Amino acid sequence: MNREEINITKRSGIVFSLLFFFALLIVAKLIHIQYIEGNKYRALAQKYTLKEFKIKANRGNIYAGDGSLLATSVPKYDIAFDPTAPSDQNFNRYIDVLCQKLSRQTGKPAEKFKRTFASARKHNRKYIKILKGVDYTTYQKVKKYPLFKLGVNKGGFIAELHTKRAYPLGNILKRTIGFDHGKGNSAGIEGTYSSYLRGKDGMQKKQKIKYGVWKPLSDINDIEPQDGYDIVTNIDLDMQSMAHYTLLNQLKKFEAEHGSLVIMDVKTGAIKAMVNLGRTADGTYKERRNYAVFETHEPGSTFKLFSIMALLEDKRVKPSDIVDTGNGLYKIYNKNVRDAHRHGLGKLSVQQVFEKSSNVGVVKLVYKNYKDNPQAFVNRLYNFGLHEKVHIDIKGEGQPYIPDPKDKKWSGISLPWMAYGYGVEMTDIQILSYYNAIANNGKMMKPYLVNKIKSFDHTIKDFNPRILNSSIASGPTIHQMQKMLRGVVTEGTATNINSPFVKIAGKTGTAQTEYWKGKGQYIASFVGYFPADEPKYSMIVVVHKPNPEKGYYGNIVAAPVFKTMAEYIYGRMPKNIKLAALNSKTAKKTEQIAEKYKTIMPDLKGLPSKDALYILENMGLKVHLNGHGNVIKQSIPRGQKIRKNQLVELKLT
Repeated sequence: MNREEINITKRSGIVFSLLFFFALLIVAKLIHIQYIEGNKYRALAQKYTLKEFKIKANRGNIYAGDGSLLATSVPKYDIAFDPTAPSDQNFNRYIDVLCQKLSRQTGKPAEKFKRTFASARKHNRKYIKILKGVDYTTYQKVKKYPLFKLGVNKGGFIAELHTKRAYPLGNILKRTIGFDHGKGNSAGIEGTYSSYLRGKDGMQKKQKIKYGVWKPLSDINDIEPQDGYDIVTNIDLDMQSMAHYTLLNQLKKFEAEHGSLVIMDVKTGAIKAMVNLGRTADGTYKERRNYAVFETHEPGSTFKLFSIMALLEDKRVKPSDIVDTGNGLYKIYNKNVRDAHRHGLGKLSVQQVFEKSSNVGVVKLVYKNYKDNPQAFVNRLYNFGLHEKVHIDIKGEGQPYIPDPKDKKWSGISLPWMAYGYGVEMTDIQILSYYNAIANNGKMMKPYLVNKIKSFDHTIKDFNPRILNSSIASGPTIHQMQKMLRGVVTEGTATNINSPFVKIAGKTGTAQTEYWKGKGQYIASFVGYFPADEPKYSMIVVVHKPNPEKGYYGNIVAAPVFKTMAEYIYGRMPKNIKLAALNSKTAKKTEQIAEKYKTIMPDLKGLPSKDALYILENMGLKVHLNGHGNVIKQSIPRGQKIRKNQLVELKLT
């Protein structure tokens, strides 16, 4: 071997050694990756191809007191297909009939589906969207189609569940039901009771396929979601519907900015109806804000109840004491107090001051008796509890404001202005709660919307009536105020709603608002209870900023709504149904229909609601009214045979 051959041999050995060394390094690296870092990289691979997804729990339902649905979660499904999942045998066997069924379901050509699926299978595309946002019935139907019924892995069926909150009553009660958008953005029953309603989310593993799409690994969730609890409210659906349309019509009539109406059970404080309607930019009215709960405002003349109560409770006056209101103008600290009556009311008793809502009278009485010690008057109002919230069971209750002589803002006109409801602020629900206490012989109840929380037929939590104050004032004072409230309707400012059918007691309110702007805006209200001699329900109606040219006094704008609702509710009470019908202008026709029809549905079109109610309940049927006025449509047609306890829905004008 010559020198050149020896050199070649040496170089070859070096190259071989280097190659062998690099080979050892590669093997070592592979061993390191496989056995030492393998878990790390396998975890990373799994992280980017497998993922745990939350399965949202079904939110609980919200019900009216009679079991009618107020809010529910409706399932919606997106349906897709992985054409690569089925075996060749199953794909070829079932694809034609699958495409035919999808064609009938969607209206698209079967051949188009077949071409799309075949192309996707050829190019390994694992996700083809077919249907979006279908309901549960459609989902169950499509799930049973050929191929799809084999499931995710063998049939390529992909279904993604979404839920949408639905409100069967639409705009009715919408703001009281509320919403829960998370991160503190919530209101109403939905927001306050969200921890009960939301349930517990489940979990499902999914695999990432092409185009950023995740496919479930199986039909079974790894952790099943737990549905939320249901909420049962105190809402009476018929009262709520009637109140909604009655207030709506009045707001339209007087072109008001917004208004509210609340009905409360006197003995328990249970809220039976709550309406909040505000005018939109296009002139329609919707449930935009819960004015009755959150909005504080100067109540005006409805506050005179508390001024007279303070005078009586402190024994500063008697109901028969006389005050001279003169010509209806009283100047104090260079400010004018005026009565609505153009020429004044002259000399009035304390009772008449209240019944006729004399601003001059109540200001003179309060100023004369408390000017040397205004703190005594304020302390009495505090003793009633007017400075405190009533703690209604939904979020957002406004804070009432009662001025105090110790406040920096206190001035010489603070006391007289408070006397007739200015400089103070309360919400509608707070005012109603105190009037309800008068109806309840002084016992003040906490207003509450929710009756119980349940899971199917199992009660999780009951909410019982709660007493806030066993007696807001002495018995004699309460009795005197009851008498005066009745007198407002029989002798005073609300004689226009004195009903021959149901005895009403209450107080009108007409307050100027935004008077500092000089625009002449008003708040009209009426608050009271019925029947006056045996109170069952209390109610407040408040209308903000009616068109002054149409009317703005409480007895004209708000009180008629109260009367309509009082007569309607009183007429629905079993012992009064016949009485209500017989007081109707169509009484003779009503009696004839009631005598003739026992098991066959009569034609009710054109009849007033109370007449139709009498006839149907006399036949043993359950009735749901939509609207108010006369019947224009009935759910069971004329001549159809009916059965006891069958539900009849009537649409009213």
